[in-house]
Amino acid sequence: MPKSRTRKKSKKGPSRQIDWGGPATKASGRINLVLGAIAVAALVAGGLYLWRSYQTSGDFEALAARGQAALARVETTPDRGGGHLAPGQGHVYGVRFPTSGIHDRVPVDPGFYRGSQPATKLVHNVEHGHIVIYYESPGAEAIQLLKDWTALYGGHWDGVVATPSSGLGKVVVLTASRKILRLDEFDPAAAAAFIDQFRGRGPENPVR
Repeated sequence: MPKSRTRKKSKKGPSRQIDWGGPATKASGRINLVLGAIAVAALVAGGLYLWRSYQTSGDFEALAARGQAALARVETTPDRGGGHLAPGQGHVYGVRFPTSGIHDRVPVDPGFYRGSQPATKLVHNVEHGHIVIYYESPGAEAIQLLKDWTALYGGHWDGVVATPSSGLGKVVVLTASRKILRLDEFDPAAAAAFIDQFRGRGPENPVR
């Protein structure tokens, strides 16, 4: 009789389970949703910022147009020269709000400050064409406008700086290179006209 042929049993390894990505896919979906929400929020925030900047710019221009008469009250101050102080060197200007003179090599960045800034640096700011505004407690509306304007104008050669100065009370003092305007009470139109007239027109590098 023919020998029966027996089939060899194939050796099978442990069965593999296919990972269809159940829990992992859900987790990835949640991450994608979160990332998408963050992206949308960023776009909305960016749009609101641009809209607010545009609105602030338009409001500022309208105020500046209304405040032209105040420019007749702007004082021209004596030319006290220029040049840089040696590192660490101080200087006494002899006036409270200097608009020219020897100064620190580095100005402060344009912006709204809660702490007073050194006069030696601020003189460099006005030489650059910045407007430097001194305030103490002019009121909430004035503070908000100063914050808006310093955020709107932050250029290297045409920025706006707002810095506190003790003893002013409601008085606001605006300075540019050899120019000064004192407001006994904050007048948005007068302040905007001053900024528009002298911003970016410093002696070092006029850009307007």
